[in-house]
Amino acid sequence: MNSGSFPTIESLKLRYAQNERAAAAAFFVAGFVFDIVTVGRIDSWLTIAQQAAYLGVVGFALAQMLLEEGSPPREGWWFRWRSAVVHFVLGALLNLYTIFFFKSSSLVVSFAFLAFLVALVIANETPRFKALGLHFKFALLALCLLAFAAVVVPIGAGSIGLGVFLLSMAAGAAPLAALGWRLRSRGGRGTILVPLGLVLAAFLAAYLFRVIPPVPLSIPYIGIYHGVARTETGFRLSHERPWWRFWHNGDQRFVAQPGDRVYVFFRVFSPSRFADQVNLRWYLRRPSGWALQDTIPIGIVGGREEGFRGFGFKGNYEPGEWKVQVETTDAREIGRIYFELDVAPAGPRSLVEEPA
Repeated sequence: MNSGSFPTIESLKLRYAQNERAAAAAFFVAGFVFDIVTVGRIDSWLTIAQQAAYLGVVGFALAQMLLEEGSPPREGWWFRWRSAVVHFVLGALLNLYTIFFFKSSSLVVSFAFLAFLVALVIANETPRFKALGLHFKFALLALCLLAFAAVVVPIGAGSIGLGVFLLSMAAGAAPLAALGWRLRSRGGRGTILVPLGLVLAAFLAAYLFRVIPPVPLSIPYIGIYHGVARTETGFRLSHERPWWRFWHNGDQRFVAQPGDRVYVFFRVFSPSRFADQVNLRWYLRRPSGWALQDTIPIGIVGGREEGFRGFGFKGNYEPGEWKVQVETTDAREIGRIYFELDVAPAGPRSLVEEPA
């Protein structure tokens, strides 16, 4: 075999230099793929330590790049590949938070957040944003730090809410604020603090308008049933859904007979030692829009791998289109389910039971 057919180190360096923009984008995408494969539970200490290490690497690299602005390029593998490493790690972090936030909300809110992150990925590779240099990279780092704190602080506090969120924002902003203050005499304060301030303001506004999903909570499952019964081993769910309507969770076409209750069964994943409350909000579609019919508070505790199992029911209803939303006490939506309800006279029917 001809040894000349294998690329040399120098040829690889040349190819990288000629395709630096494409290589940086590839590293960014590779970070996304890598994190999809390796992501663990949101409250896993290994996952938290991994995020902290990633944030430390990016912060160290960007601080170096800031201090070296205007200086001749330095030699060594780290300085040659530093930019690619930053892209790779930022890609991994943004992907991780996309996964966490996507799981913690309904599709509408999650899609908006996901679209925002995808827009950041695309913008990061455009010449216009490239020209912003370190300002934009510090903005991405600020976003990741605040997202990290928004996940980790509620895990440590064992609850969520306005006070916990404000504490997480303070904890997430502190490292970059301290770095910016430390570098104030070297002209780096504006490069760090301005992006941090903009991202922090955006986070606070997003919370005010309930755009930020309520991490670390998520709903792996929610369904509509004719009956929910506690047993020694868990729950038994009763439904009359035909087998071919496999995409429904329980009786999303609910036919009520006299005396029936409509049950909502759900699982809420929350970290270990977590104790809080969620609200089941029942809505009926009116000509003017969705009208709130009832609110049922339910206490939850964390730690169970499949999620805390809970349910609520409603015995006073009318035919029509319904939805049930599971929300935090500060009205941030975790998940929802839609169903159609019809009323029929008493008659024979066959209910199927399944464990939950």
